[in-house]
Amino acid sequence: MKQNKTNKKFIYLISPNKIKNEDFYVNLSLVLSSKKVSFFQLRIKKETNKNKLIIGKKIHKICKRYKVKFLINDDPRLAKKLNADGCHLGQKDMDILKARKILKNKIIGITCHNSINLAKKAINNGADYLAFGAFYSSQTKKIKYKASLKILRLAKKITNTSIVAIGGIKLSNYKRLLLNKANFLAISGYIWNNKKYKPLEAIKRLK
Repeated sequence: MKQNKTNKKFIYLISPNKIKNEDFYVNLSLVLSSKKVSFFQLRIKKETNKNKLIIGKKIHKICKRYKVKFLINDDPRLAKKLNADGCHLGQKDMDILKARKILKNKIIGITCHNSINLAKKAINNGADYLAFGAFYSSQTKKIKYKASLKILRLAKKITNTSIVAIGGIKLSNYKRLLLNKANFLAISGYIWNNKKYKPLEAIKRLK
């Protein structure tokens, strides 16, 4: 989970909420070819399991081609079926210890909102990364928890576990999070729903 400083692969890319057509796979290939993405998380809540498998298989091939780790949101069993690199769990999802029995030594990351206590619990349970947020307002999902930059500094004092910052991250604010020691930035809307730039152009502007 260590960040690779030489090629600046600091982006943790999250899928759009819906994958509507084949254009998405073309754009995903282009975005991953930028060599800025370490992880891609498939997060499509309102799809059938059958469709998630079909979509997941296509994405996994693209991720492998560009050496990007492929993670599944909140479903360790689907992650196992797709032979994904791991899974992301929210606080209301499966317990990490149960998920570890299913996924063995694969990557499991945990949402910690804005709580050092949740982070400590995740660390004790062997989480591979901690996700904090939301740092900024987001169009992708409703925000219940607001995180400040202070939480990044506090987390860095207690752990070497990788930290992912999430929530409304875009061109105008991403550097602030990197300067405050976030290892990875979880980005979705800025790439997929950008009214100004196409996905490849959007990611190229993050340097």
